[in-house]
Amino acid sequence: MTLAELRTDVVILACAISAGIHGALVPDHLEEGTGAGAGFVVATALLAALALGLTLRPASSTALVAAAVLLAGLIGSYGLAVTTGLPVLHPEPEPVEGLALVTKAIEAAGLVAAASLLRRRALVLTLQPKGT
Repeated sequence: MTLAELRTDVVILACAISAGIHGALVPDHLEEGTGAGAGFVVATALLAALALGLTLRPASSTALVAAAVLLAGLIGSYGLAVTTGLPVLHPEPEPVEGLALVTKAIEAAGLVAAASLLRRRALVLTLQPKGT
């Protein structure tokens, strides 16, 4: 197994684990409000689709970019949710919880792995001489 394959597996696992956790929390967030519940449903679906897509096509730069953007967005959204709240979806700040922190750590690992893969690919493309 190469380092790139390991990093891809980290991104896939991060998306899959995060999808599972977000999916499990959908009912609780639907009780809080439709916006929060819908946000968790969308996050679950997108994360699961990316985990599947990267499993089937691990070399897909588009899926890696989408994973990096989604993971960064989820981390940023949580930061807002616990500090100021998210307008419409979750207007009141929520308390910091252990499960959420573990989820964000997993997502951060996936984000770092995706970013390193994308950076490596950009570097390889830059270093190739023209006409090859």
